Amino acid sequence: MSTANLLRHRAISRCWHRHQSQCQILRAQLGFDRVESSRPLACQGCRHYHGKAYGLTRTTRIRLICGFHPYGWMEKEGCPDWQGEKESIS
Repeated sequence: MSTANLLRHRAISRCWHRHQSQCQILRAQLGFDRVESSRPLACQGCRHYHGKAYGLTRTTRIRLICGFHPYGWMEKEGCPDWQGEKESIS
């Protein structure tokens, strides 16, 4: 009896994994596999970007963007403190 249960369990598992694989292919074809970046446009590629949220509850949680501009750079032109991630400090 236990061998029959094990074989049935394996068959169900293979079927479930096959179904998940097909669903992932469909999501990729429809473009749902691409995740939008949560970084503000002015912060893309900046070495000062922090982006972590602090607070114990969802209502008190605040996201710290960077040390220079805690809520992100709000102006239309580029951030004056922007530095690329690959730049070295001299």
